[in-house]
Amino acid sequence: MPEAPTAPQGTTGLAPNVAGALSYLLMPITGILFFVLEKEDRFVRFHAAQSIGVGIAFFAVNVVLMVLGSVLAVIPILGWLVGLALTMVVGLGGFCLWLYLMYRAYQGDEWEVPLVGPQVRRYLAGGTAVMPRR
Repeated sequence: MPEAPTAPQGTTGLAPNVAGALSYLLMPITGILFFVLEKEDRFVRFHAAQSIGVGIAFFAVNVVLMVLGSVLAVIPILGWLVGLALTMVVGLGGFCLWLYLMYRAYQGDEWEVPLVGPQVRRYLAGGTAVMPRR
């Protein structure tokens, strides 16, 4: 396993692994903060950008769950239970993903979240960050 980068580098004055992990703390707010502040360190910029992307994805999933919960609420009891179960499963999964991303960043890994990570890499490389049409 590669050593986590620990020497203070870049423009934040923090060790890259700490700055990368903190990028996820209040995503996407801290992601935006570190993306704007860090101009040099590619590792920190990747995690900051991924934090923004994952935060936006969490927001979109929550909007879909709210709409789905409203539709399911029409079905007495069963609809409420299904809506609550979906919300709890997605919430717990999101919480676990959040902890995992912070852990991996602190370990010095650039782990890509499926769907979001490749888009972030493409954006940081200067390419387009939109999904290709089929």
